[in-house]
Amino acid sequence: MHNQNPQQRLINQTVEMLRAGKLIAYPTDSGYALGCALGSKDALEMVRKIRKLSSTHPMSLICSDISQVSQYAVVDNNAFYLLRKLTPGPYTFILPATKFVPKLVQGTKRKAVGIRIPDNVIALALVQKMGEAILSSTLWLPEQPSPICDPQEISHGETKCVDLILDGGMGQDLPTTVVDMTGPTPILVRVGAGDPTPFQI
Repeated sequence: MHNQNPQQRLINQTVEMLRAGKLIAYPTDSGYALGCALGSKDALEMVRKIRKLSSTHPMSLICSDISQVSQYAVVDNNAFYLLRKLTPGPYTFILPATKFVPKLVQGTKRKAVGIRIPDNVIALALVQKMGEAILSSTLWLPEQPSPICDPQEISHGETKCVDLILDGGMGQDLPTTVVDMTGPTPILVRVGAGDPTPFQI
């Protein structure tokens, strides 16, 4: 798939598969990620199996813009400022979840969800066509030192059960920078591809 001008036909076909409950691998502005429809329990369980994640591990949602984020997360003034400043970009913001986020996605009892607005044309085209957030998890296998950045490596081993791979070229071998914004002040949870400077004291 062309990484700057993705073919609409392929975007449409991918969204049809997502709506049918299939699991895809697709490029983001960090590494590659696993993605599925928000209500697909089977695909979600496959994501947890591939990544060896517990049922308490919260998942992330790929959104197209801040307006869509507000459907799934509580965005106060501070969060809105940071989202506007730093997205699209390689950040995951942990925010309080709204009632539109299934409990299986939240993972934890504190009702939180990871939110992404990636700076990647393919990812944004998918979520825009989908019309709702896409459930997403960095394609980072537990025995590997970094996320998968080469799409040619995805159809092997634990990831051979992925239904569709969108080859958008080589990605970064870095995860997103994760910021917890469920409390009164942002907390830097993980340093990744996004500049951590705004959250460091």
